[in-house]
Amino acid sequence: MIRLDLSREPRWLDLGHGVRLHLGPLTTALMAAARSDPTVTNLPEGASNETIAVAMAKALARLVVEDWEGVGDAEGNPVPVTPEGIDALLDILPLFEAFQLRYVSKGLLLEAEKNDSAPLPSGISAGATSTADPAMSAQNAAAANAHPS
Repeated sequence: MIRLDLSREPRWLDLGHGVRLHLGPLTTALMAAARSDPTVTNLPEGASNETIAVAMAKALARLVVEDWEGVGDAEGNPVPVTPEGIDALLDILPLFEAFQLRYVSKGLLLEAEKNDSAPLPSGISAGATSTADPAMSAQNAAAANAHPS
């Protein structure tokens, strides 16, 4: 059963280590916008799933992070939310993993239930596995028919 949260109000998300993010609700439109972000669409062909996941999470975070607490500069002074700051924050592995687990994965799970398959963060089928045998070329089919086994 899918439990719908019809509230479209931003919420605080605790990432641990004293960091909290004030995030807008995760919507299909935001996921689509993140997939269209140049940092995602300009990834090299054959980029690893991990590279795609990081680019996608950062693109999404740049769209949804409205405010934060517990983020400061080298001297510990609070800093404002900026796209560069969001990227730097998600370069910290435990914070990236918490964001993925507590925010992004909820949206991906709903997307997977809706589609009956796991979504690909890049929106392409490059990482998908084939479910059908490849079709035989016309030349191979003719050869197979000419020499039945």
